[in-house]
Amino acid sequence: IFTETVKNTKKRWDILSNLPLREEIDDKYKWKLEDIYENEELWEKDYSEVKSQLNLFDEYRGNVNTAEKLLGVLKLKDEVTMKVDRLFTYARMRRDEDNSRSKYQALADRAMSLVVELSSRTSFIEPEILSLSEEKIRNFLEQNEDLKLYRHFLENLLRMKAHILDADREKMLAEVSEIAQAPGDIFKMLDNADIRFPKIKDEDGNEVELTKGRYIKFMESENREVRKAAFEALYHTYKSMINTLSATTAANVKANIFIKNQRKFKSSLEASLFFDNVPTKVYDNLINTVHQRLDLMHRYVSLRKKALGLDEIHMYDLYVPLVKGYDKTVSYDEAKQMVIDGLAPMGDEYISILKEGFNSGWIDVYENRGKTGGAYSWGTYGTHPYVLLNFQGKLNDVFTIAHEMGHAIHTYFSSKNQPYIYAQYTIFLAEVASTCNEAILINYLLKNARTKEEKMYLLNHFMEQFRGTVYRQTMFAEFEKIIHEKAEAGEPLNAQMLQEIYHKLNESYYGPDICIDQLIDYEWARIPHFYSSFYVYKYATGFSAAIAISKSILEKGMPAVNAYKEFLSSGSSDYSLELLKKVGVDLTNPKPIQEALDVFENLLNEFEGLM
Repeated sequence: IFTETVKNTKKRWDILSNLPLREEIDDKYKWKLEDIYENEELWEKDYSEVKSQLNLFDEYRGNVNTAEKLLGVLKLKDEVTMKVDRLFTYARMRRDEDNSRSKYQALADRAMSLVVELSSRTSFIEPEILSLSEEKIRNFLEQNEDLKLYRHFLENLLRMKAHILDADREKMLAEVSEIAQAPGDIFKMLDNADIRFPKIKDEDGNEVELTKGRYIKFMESENREVRKAAFEALYHTYKSMINTLSATTAANVKANIFIKNQRKFKSSLEASLFFDNVPTKVYDNLINTVHQRLDLMHRYVSLRKKALGLDEIHMYDLYVPLVKGYDKTVSYDEAKQMVIDGLAPMGDEYISILKEGFNSGWIDVYENRGKTGGAYSWGTYGTHPYVLLNFQGKLNDVFTIAHEMGHAIHTYFSSKNQPYIYAQYTIFLAEVASTCNEAILINYLLKNARTKEEKMYLLNHFMEQFRGTVYRQTMFAEFEKIIHEKAEAGEPLNAQMLQEIYHKLNESYYGPDICIDQLIDYEWARIPHFYSSFYVYKYATGFSAAIAISKSILEKGMPAVNAYKEFLSSGSSDYSLELLKKVGVDLTNPKPIQEALDVFENLLNEFEGLM
């Protein structure tokens, strides 16, 4: 069932309707959550301990005024948070095995309540630290040797001090923050609960209701009428709500401007990037460098038009695979071996950890009834990381294994080498290790492709990553920057303005050879990331950093691998930009973006040669 070639939609739904139960899956394909808690009695024991430990924070409230008290409250927070992380992770991952099991629904709800309670009980800590003078905090660091572990944490807090308000205004901002989240909450309700899409005809002529989950599948259909119908049905639906969605977008921008004004930042962009200690020039470098290489995206659009044999290429033609009918299937054992062979340049230690993950209960492999969809890597400090898959035997699943094991091994190195407070790497760095694995794997697969068709399929796969992760996310990032700047200059944001801005960006990014369908002007209205403002640029910078690292590993061998392992081992012990410099990637200049786009150009050249 897992390696069978799925030829059409009907057969796919037949397979899904006959998914095995959890207990019907062989244990060797299941993760071992017993490595977190051998049984639920131990979970309950930790839960009870945490409930009693929460009261210990009361003795520090209003009392963090000596080096010993500061050390005490930070150590207590680490100890309790570590246990809460373990409780929550175990409960949620048990629930993910089969979401229909009420036992683990309840366990996850209890763990979530504990997370909220811990947050409430510890909310006083950072404000009290920031009420101390910088001189006093630095004196504490000199007086107490054990406190030096927290130096980076404390220096990062001091860095933020200029933008922290007095207690009353901080309380006011905390209360306002819930209101500031309202635009995103309203969008989520519209987009996930209220919105309904019409039915369209699938490849077999059956009427099927369009959903967001099915949309990309339809856009990958070799039947152009299906792609067009899905595109038009989706965007006509968003168009029907465009005034509401432009209002939520404008309200979200206004909330960002309010916060940046209160915290005395020059722009909403600066306020957003400040948390990661990233200067705005990193954001601007990305946009400017991609603009200088838009000719490559224009070439890719022209290549698509030619490969698909179209007189006109439209926005709904951008997702369909360029190699028709290619459908290689692999078993799970074959997929693991492909990843092991592909990642050989990472060295013996890395491969040893990879094999340990494959053979020691890190991975939950197959789909079963009620299991959470998609794929992720997760874990908890003090145990090995875990990976959830829904393996279907496609070549894309091989890349998913490499991707998620990249996350897992990053977590492995970081947890092994860092204390708890620095073990979790930042979101800014999160996609570097996963994408680096994919880039090294695809290099191996391209070299070992057995047919021209397979090689073209792999090139198409990699080029699509550049289109979707570098160009598309940078276009989103530029859209965010433009609309915030206009609002900060006093211009009102309305549906017509947002549509015009977005239309011009599509013209610029995709070039003269594509028909910019008028309905694409409404695409911004369906992007949930726009309510987590100035977030999407991290996808493009992370991808570019990963390409630079993979290129260095393939060219320089073990010296580059050793530098990379040092990076993986660093967690959040320093600022993200500084950690990337350990592997020769400096995102404060355009070079990493330029080098990534050079790789894209080489892929284009190779594909065009094969055509």
